[in-house]
Amino acid sequence: MTKSELVSKMAKDAGITQKAADLALKAVVGAIHDSLKGSEASIRIADLGTFKLSTRKARSGVNPRTGQKMQIPERVVPSFTAAKALKESVK
Repeated sequence: MTKSELVSKMAKDAGITQKAADLALKAVVGAIHDSLKGSEASIRIADLGTFKLSTRKARSGVNPRTGQKMQIPERVVPSFTAAKALKESVK
């Protein structure tokens, strides 16, 4: 499903315009981005899941183009864990 398909489904299910649904989706996604950038370590949305920041440890790797070994630094990445309700709805 693409973003436009999601917006169309949201508009139909909520009985609102596609423009309003698009603004709502942008607001939710923006809030998640802002919260993870700020002081929030995780965001839990009931029946959907939890967005959180995880730290990947530093590790060594190989440049596939040159074959040269290199050190990959530690970094913080976003991750998502599905809620039980979402997992069960997929079964």
